[in-house]
Amino acid sequence: MSPPLALTLARTLALLLALVSLAVVLWTGVEDRSAALAFGILIAVGELTRWSGGEERESAPLGAAGALSYALLGENAGQATHHGVPQVVAVVAAAALLGCVPHVARGHGPTADHLTRRVLTVGFAAVCFQPLYNHGEFLEWGGPAYALLLVALLVLTALCDAVLAAAMKHSRTRWPFGPLLRDELRAMPGIGSAVCATGAVMAPAVAVVGLWALPVFSLPLLLTQLSFRRYAAVRVTYRQTIASLARATEIAGYTPAGHARRVAALSRAVGRELGLSEADLTVLEYAALMHDIGQLSLLDPVPAGATAVLPADEQRRIALLGGAVVRQTGVDAEVAVVVERQADPYREQPVTARIVRVVNAYEEMAREAGPTGPLTALEKLRLGTARDYQPEVVESLARVLLQNRGAARERVG
Repeated sequence: MSPPLALTLARTLALLLALVSLAVVLWTGVEDRSAALAFGILIAVGELTRWSGGEERESAPLGAAGALSYALLGENAGQATHHGVPQVVAVVAAAALLGCVPHVARGHGPTADHLTRRVLTVGFAAVCFQPLYNHGEFLEWGGPAYALLLVALLVLTALCDAVLAAAMKHSRTRWPFGPLLRDELRAMPGIGSAVCATGAVMAPAVAVVGLWALPVFSLPLLLTQLSFRRYAAVRVTYRQTIASLARATEIAGYTPAGHARRVAALSRAVGRELGLSEADLTVLEYAALMHDIGQLSLLDPVPAGATAVLPADEQRRIALLGGAVVRQTGVDAEVAVVVERQADPYREQPVTARIVRVVNAYEEMAREAGPTGPLTALEKLRLGTARDYQPEVVESLARVLLQNRGAARERVG
């Protein structure tokens, strides 16, 4: 499947910017080669140490901080630099590409999108800073005012990077742009604040003491990156633990194999389509994985685990039992609330519980209906929107199923 137009344009723009910058540098020569080499090594090391497959908005904070500080570098040990925008982009692009080679060799990604963001973001920062600095516009700013100017420029660059990241993800996945941008902005105070702080300090430090400032100011960010990596590993282990708990109903024979995973995946897709935040999507996924765990308290299993066909009072009893089990596992209380309220009248439920209820009912109805399962299940859900299921959630589910079917046809084609 070919990339969407907006994503293709962003990649093309980044490639053209990198190639033009490299051609200019090859034609005019490299200014201050020692600084270019030092920052290039720093950026390459930062890219080499980036992690892949996580949900963090900045997977290579050391590389990002080094690239931004080089874009905002005006002096080196008291001597003015004149490397300009093309050299900044060329050095960053070459170093980032070199640092990404091992990740490409191991099949880790998405490297193309990562490099696109890096080149365009650094290019934006360099265009905002280098021409004005080289023409002496910033010389009138001194002391704290100059530092505040650097911080403001870094914050503006971070905002542009967040918009670019959300736009690229929207173009690639067709998820709603607004929630994607909101998640990017909410993630900025995390590792993004450390990147901005390091970039804001590193450039003035190099201007005063020279290139020796690079390893000194890189070490705290590298340690921060290691801490974030450990935190990400803990989150992965946490999710795996929840998935293992969810399989207890399958192992005990209360629910069909893979039922919880299918409900969780489809619930997350519906939540994404409805514009839920990343935090709400995580709660939704965990609740969907554990939505049937209350059946472990039943003496006689429900046939095929199909709780949607049970009387309302029995559904609520099983849901309350499930919520009690979830609370004893130490999982977030929000997850327990969703599990407990999945059988309540939908007008009294949080939106996450409404999604779990609709998707679980769809999965059970589609399984029982045979070859015409999806259409039959959607028809039954639409008939139940007056009382049992929220109409907006049912229609969102229908759109997600249609998108999945279209994506599957494109892959086959």
